[in-house]
Amino acid sequence: MARVRSVYRCTECGHEHAKWVGRCEGCGAWNAVAEEPTAQRGSGAGGQRGRRGAAVARPGRLREVATTPLERYRTGIPEFDFVLGGGIVPGSMTLIGGEPGIGKSTLLLQAAARLETAGRTVLYASGEESPDQLRLRADRLVEDAGAVHVLGETRLEAILGAAGAVSADVVVIDSIQTVYTENLESAPGNVGQVRECSGQLMRFAKDSGTAVVVVGHVTKGGGIAGPKTLEHIVDTVLYFEGEVTLDYRLLRTTKNRFGSVDELGVFSMTESGLVAVPNPSAVFLAARAAGISGSAVTALMEGTRPVLVEVQALAARSGYGTPQRVATGLDPKRLAVLLAVLERRADTSFADLDVFVQVTAGVRLTEAGADLAVAAALLSSLHNRPAPADVIFLGEIGLGGEIRPSGAIERRIAEAARLGFRRVFGSSRSVSQTPGVSLVGLDHVEQLVRALAA
Repeated sequence: MARVRSVYRCTECGHEHAKWVGRCEGCGAWNAVAEEPTAQRGSGAGGQRGRRGAAVARPGRLREVATTPLERYRTGIPEFDFVLGGGIVPGSMTLIGGEPGIGKSTLLLQAAARLETAGRTVLYASGEESPDQLRLRADRLVEDAGAVHVLGETRLEAILGAAGAVSADVVVIDSIQTVYTENLESAPGNVGQVRECSGQLMRFAKDSGTAVVVVGHVTKGGGIAGPKTLEHIVDTVLYFEGEVTLDYRLLRTTKNRFGSVDELGVFSMTESGLVAVPNPSAVFLAARAAGISGSAVTALMEGTRPVLVEVQALAARSGYGTPQRVATGLDPKRLAVLLAVLERRADTSFADLDVFVQVTAGVRLTEAGADLAVAAALLSSLHNRPAPADVIFLGEIGLGGEIRPSGAIERRIAEAARLGFRRVFGSSRSVSQTPGVSLVGLDHVEQLVRALAA
């Protein structure tokens, strides 16, 4: 029996090593080098079969390529279609990741049921649940999933054969970490297996025109488990976010070759499945209490959609020697910068206070345009004075205390006006022509302190 050769490859950059090392020589990542068997000769993508006698493909000019309108399969779930850019593109490969129990399988089963109702043939292949378990899940849904073709299989060759047998338009694989190919002698979930299976699935999608949707597990750090090349191979990458204990789930796009990225879809988890939330801003602000200090509202741009969220802050006297700085939904380093700017440029002191900041509904503040809202919530809690209820805060705060304008200001303000806000605290360089909304121009954080104290 021939000995199986192995290589030691970095899961982050793909650099190969002669032996295992703790730190990758290519990208410097620690504990990222894993052993994986090489593909057998004469089979699979890594084989040598047919290379000598294979015909050489003749390149053509780009203008000679026939243009066809981009077709999409609409799932009938508005938020899902919105995040995908209008629906599933035939011949594409989509990766959706998220924490266990967040609702990935439920969402895809609902989408499969609606696609079958629309006349599309869907094959749902699960390596984690048997067909009996899938039937129990489907019985809880509002959609009728009885027409969906299901398969309890982990061997990739059998899944592709079944997809061809039923002439599937869409293939759902749950999950990519449970699938293996016979071309590699390694366990499912191995780095090499994930890379080889995803490569074969992508070639199958491009050659047959079948849309492939795969579920990916996530690591403790929140990234997709497996090699980084998995996200490079696929056309679209979606992340399902949110706390399992909360009712709302956030579906975010981080890569999309057929649409815009950073789009956000909001779903509500119910007993009968996931329900799309058409107005996320109203949902995120529904529990906001009036007349409470430490609360401020800002407008974020999630892809092409403006979303209003509430930022809450609490400054309380510290009971220990070193005050705490706790941030939920906000980078702790960004919080430290804003506290330093407020102390130095606005003559306020948080040195002896514990500071807690959180963003409601599990949303994360990733853009600097929310700085003004965080600062307003901190100042409101510090002086125990509620911020005006009809005001939203838009602007970036520099290290000198200057307030800089946010992008897409008109769309943010229009969303705020639709929900009843009448004033905007922002940079004096911002220009707004939204009827019914007045802009209060600020140049420095000192002016913010005086405006909140008025």
